[in-house]
Amino acid sequence: MHASEIESDLTKVLVTEEQIDAKLEELASHIDADYAGKDLLLVGVLKGAVMVMADLSRHLGHNVQMDWMAVSSYGASTKSSGVVQIRKDLDTDISGRHVLIVEDIIDSGLTLSWLLDNFASRGAASVEVCALLRKPDAAKVTIDCKYVGFDIPSDFVVGYGLDFAERYRNLRDVAVLAPHIYTED
Repeated sequence: MHASEIESDLTKVLVTEEQIDAKLEELASHIDADYAGKDLLLVGVLKGAVMVMADLSRHLGHNVQMDWMAVSSYGASTKSSGVVQIRKDLDTDISGRHVLIVEDIIDSGLTLSWLLDNFASRGAASVEVCALLRKPDAAKVTIDCKYVGFDIPSDFVVGYGLDFAERYRNLRDVAVLAPHIYTED
């Protein structure tokens, strides 16, 4: 998908591909230092975290294991209810492991809060969060996110793994989606 094909779908670019890459390299440096000598398991939350997980892991200077989890919040509305259903569980036993949850974005924080509690109940040695993006104004619960790339406004954003109706994930930048795309006439 070329930017020219969808320019009218976007109002502005918030974070460029170059900014993302530089930030992930910086975060990876901190993660390497913090987990030196530890057996680290990266857990990506599907589907949005695929891009972040791939690029972050390539910037890390030591071996890490990776696993994936797919969860969905459901309720009567399109907003997260905080009630979580596991669609794909981990293949790895995290008991006694140092786990770093890798997220594309922290919005309300409800699903991530549930995930943190869930991982703690499984006996992980430690559980931390790395998120490329965070919307502080949208938070409904406080999430202690050790590694944050960028704080952004509460706009509807797409790109770099973030989607609307499974579209736009493959954009290299993070951009604001034009309201006419997601609102009904």
